[in-house]
Amino acid sequence: MAYKTILTVLTAEDHISHLEAATVLAAREDAHLDVLCIGADHSNAGYYFPGAAPYVYQSAIDDATKRAKDLEEMVRNHMSGTSDIRWSVESAVAQTGSISSLVAMQARFSDLTVLGRPYGEGAGGDLEVVIEAALFQGGCPVLVVPETGLPAEPPRHIMIAWNQSAEAMTATRRALPLLKQAETVEVTLVDPSPSGPERSDPGGALTQMLSRHGVRAEIAVLARMEPAISDELIRRAAEIGADMIVMGAYGHSRFREAILGGATRNMLKKTALPVLMAH
Repeated sequence: MAYKTILTVLTAEDHISHLEAATVLAAREDAHLDVLCIGADHSNAGYYFPGAAPYVYQSAIDDATKRAKDLEEMVRNHMSGTSDIRWSVESAVAQTGSISSLVAMQARFSDLTVLGRPYGEGAGGDLEVVIEAALFQGGCPVLVVPETGLPAEPPRHIMIAWNQSAEAMTATRRALPLLKQAETVEVTLVDPSPSGPERSDPGGALTQMLSRHGVRAEIAVLARMEPAISDELIRRAAEIGADMIVMGAYGHSRFREAILGGATRNMLKKTALPVLMAH
């Protein structure tokens, strides 16, 4: 499998960094880059309130339409000098309650979605909604990139956060194009249960599968020393000089269809590395 359709979603002008990261990856993978620009209308959740004046709704929609068109124009200007990749851009307006379905429909037909970190200065609440929609409703792996973007070369050292779960397995499969290019891959486990599905050989079956794909993988079993497992994984990634982390994404049902779970949220808040996630 290769990444032949890469999606990125912009909801604000300061998301240009993950557009650049998606462009770098599309060039490396000889992929088509789809850019979706969303003008979000936050005036209401997508429902009509009879007591409100119609001109208020129209004004909010007009503002969102202008933002979407401005983002599209920015993308066209940014990509105009790019001749080594195939790309397309479209814009749309969505009220708060319909952003998820819009993103999910596009992500469903993509091999990978590249987005910025949903937490931190300038991130905005829409980015977390976009990530959740791509992962949980679109069924598409998401590469979350830091503000520094992606290097021109593929990651050389990748760490797989392995907890023997279906989500971690899905993420590993979706990361295979990158794992095959890496010099080293570490399958990292933190305090694996002896009664887990892999019993006394945690990570063994996974490394065997990866080796058959030509991936040079080793296993590291760690004792838990940090308060959270995600902290232990971040410490280990720094220790081995990892360029990227691969992990399963976990969601909890709340008011929306899915909300990023605590471990996933903690990882994205604290690490400065690119993180490839799948559910």
